[in-house]
Amino acid sequence: MHPYYHPLFLQFIVYFNDNQDYFECHEVLEEYWKEQKNFSKDHPLTGYILMATGLYHWRRGNTAGASRTLTKAITRFHEMPVQFGDYLEEVAIDEIIMQLEHCLTRIKSGEDFHAFPLPISPELQIEAEKFKPLLALLPRNSASVIHKHMQRDRSDILLQREEKKKGSR
Repeated sequence: MHPYYHPLFLQFIVYFNDNQDYFECHEVLEEYWKEQKNFSKDHPLTGYILMATGLYHWRRGNTAGASRTLTKAITRFHEMPVQFGDYLEEVAIDEIIMQLEHCLTRIKSGEDFHAFPLPISPELQIEAEKFKPLLALLPRNSASVIHKHMQRDRSDILLQREEKKKGSR
């Protein structure tokens, strides 16, 4: 199976293009990324995870976090290792890079959040549409989408961060 036709990537497409739920984009792709045999920060899926995270930050007004994260996403897309050639098919990576660079320009100019659709092939769009009825999509631009991280129990994440800080001392 082509990596972009995996059910979790198809869900990512729906969350990204339909209701712009970038938090869920991050969640489903992180799960997919961690399933990979060659699971590393160099994997192409990390570019998509960073892109979703950066857009989530920007929409919430965290422009410093958005700029930093989107810059990392651009780097990941530019430096996609050749062994991941399948990830250069079905999605217009050059267009994603161009869109992300445009986002950075808008952020630096103090402009408001601006979403863009993921540039995918018509075939991939058809497959993603099949997943839409299976997902409970929240309304686009609703507070429940924009501030989603605040609605989750994040105690395990905060504990992990604290443990990591203790370990680095």
